[in-house]
Amino acid sequence: MGILDTELKFLKGVGETRASLLAKELGIVTFRDLLYHFPFRYTDRSRFYSISEFVGNDMPSVQVRGSFTGFSVEGEGMKERLVGYFTDGHRFMQIVWFSGIKRLQSTLQTGRTYILFGKPQIFRESYSMSHPEIDLYDPEAPPEGMRGIYNLTETLRRRGFNQRLMQNIVRNLLDHPKLTAAEVGETLPSRLLEKHHYPGLYESLRALHIPQDNVQMQRATERMKFEELFYIELNILRIAGQRRASQQGAVMQRVGEKFNTFYSSVIPFDLTGAQKRVIKDIRADMLTGRQMNRLLQGDVGSGKTMVAFMTMLLGVDNGYQASLMAPTEILATQHYETLREWGDKIGVRVELLTGSTRVKKRREIDAGLRAGSIHILVGTHALLEEKVEFSRLGIAVIDEQHRFGVAQRARMWAKAQIPPHILVMTATPIPRTLAMTVYGDLDVSVIDELPPGRKPVQTRLCYDENREEVYRLMGQELRAGRQVYVVYPLVKENEKLALRSVEEGLERISEIFPSYPVVMVHGQMKPDVKDRAMERFVSGEARIMVATTVIEVGVNVPNASVMVIENAERFGLSQLHQLRGRVGRGADRSYCILMGKLKMGADTRKRLGIMTETSDGFVISEADMELRGPGDMEGTQQSGIPFNLKIASLARDGQMVALARQEAETTLQEAYAGRYPQQELDIYGRELHLRFRHKVDWSIIS
Repeated sequence: MGILDTELKFLKGVGETRASLLAKELGIVTFRDLLYHFPFRYTDRSRFYSISEFVGNDMPSVQVRGSFTGFSVEGEGMKERLVGYFTDGHRFMQIVWFSGIKRLQSTLQTGRTYILFGKPQIFRESYSMSHPEIDLYDPEAPPEGMRGIYNLTETLRRRGFNQRLMQNIVRNLLDHPKLTAAEVGETLPSRLLEKHHYPGLYESLRALHIPQDNVQMQRATERMKFEELFYIELNILRIAGQRRASQQGAVMQRVGEKFNTFYSSVIPFDLTGAQKRVIKDIRADMLTGRQMNRLLQGDVGSGKTMVAFMTMLLGVDNGYQASLMAPTEILATQHYETLREWGDKIGVRVELLTGSTRVKKRREIDAGLRAGSIHILVGTHALLEEKVEFSRLGIAVIDEQHRFGVAQRARMWAKAQIPPHILVMTATPIPRTLAMTVYGDLDVSVIDELPPGRKPVQTRLCYDENREEVYRLMGQELRAGRQVYVVYPLVKENEKLALRSVEEGLERISEIFPSYPVVMVHGQMKPDVKDRAMERFVSGEARIMVATTVIEVGVNVPNASVMVIENAERFGLSQLHQLRGRVGRGADRSYCILMGKLKMGADTRKRLGIMTETSDGFVISEADMELRGPGDMEGTQQSGIPFNLKIASLARDGQMVALARQEAETTLQEAYAGRYPQQELDIYGRELHLRFRHKVDWSIIS
């Protein structure tokens, strides 16, 4: 066992109690864990500020040298606080502590010179600091320079873990006599270090914790980001390569009668260039003899369902059955009605199976599946049940696939002797940098054109003072025979949040538009009640729907032309874009009205401004990731890839993701061609095993 595997309790300044806390709160168990717990920002301790240099409340944390002239205890009980009167020799400020008062009274003295480090704030027209770091001034000590600031939990802070303690523990580790460059080793081959002019691992780790200057810190950061992303990409590509090499797929050579008839005689418009390109990609996949695993990305209304149906027809023409699985019964029903209408015109039998399917109909479907007379089965999770048996399943299409777990999708694969070709669709545009990583073991196709005749949705940002104008627009569209959505952030009124609610909205909208039936939909309703309300709106019986975000996916009402989103500042960009996608599905001009507060932060105003400037989902997704970060992508992971990145960011490091991907691809190609020495292969194998706990057998490389 190397020094890095040593338990943290054996490090100077830690011990059993602190080690247990760090393990529980931050997952830091060994020397290695602490070494890779990087600062998230740095402070410059190389200079002292004078109080006269403080400007407003936006100052960063600074250090000041001076002395206390006196102390007083103010307040009583829970409001008790210690106030110190501090001067730098020219001006005064107050220093305030709300805890640890007795300890501070016994240690702090007037007349001695201290160094204070904290954030100055204006209080009652003069500056103060709360709970600054305090050290006795030593004129012989060299200036500290840059110091790392670490993530700490509230529990750690309450138990005495401040930044100074964390910094001291890290320094104790870096000063450990056994923590040498040889012991730390290297995680990247010299070939990559030299190619990109990266510093070595030992040098980089020290520079990240205790950098001499900003340049050294930046070089170390760049190297460690590359390393982290490189091994994620290498692991994804390795898994994908193994799957492709081992996973046999049905060869579908024929472009037959049903496909050709549909293409030449049924489609009422020309396919877009993007649709044709994707179908060509899919066709090529089906000729390889390997299972297709393709992700189809496309904005709402871009024609993904058409591509999916034509993919299924390729299977039908080659003697196979196909399935389409959707996350909700309403979405599955809408897919079924569309596909059945198309299928009826070319002799393709399409059936629907959901949890609501009656027993008699279910028996009929089961018999038709086993006999092969049903060509396409559309449904929900019900398709995954063991008793659902296909005669010859060849293609499985999964819509909004992030709603289904990996294990669920695997059950669909098991319904055929040869795993079916998989086409997964999403209307949630994902930035390229994220798609490369999250969907690393899928081939990605993008439909980036709207079909002819589709008009972009007009998006406007409005405020309470514009509300009458918004109501006039709603009334105008309702009188023209169209339908309207109004979306709210809450189900019930909440005085603390001061946000509008669906229940309040139902009452208000019903009063304003008494001539038009209104339905309400939210996630706390019983499923059957919610479905009935949805059905009333889909059928056109109800003209206005007030709802929460439960409608962001899976409601297709071409007659709906207005989407009003209340408290739009409470929603993320991708969510706003998904909601906007509920309108503009027909040929009529459609509108999305974002109702916001007049006073909002700069980031919020920027986010809503982006919505009014573009309807391109991919532009919006890039902006959303820049503003919010990649978020928790657990639901979309295809191969169990961990995204608890320690230093890299998928949101901010797009170029580094692309570089890491390119190097990982080259590395795998060259490694499998036998062009790398065993020493380099050993580095890759060790790191993949350490990071992903997979046993990596590089002996297969000849």
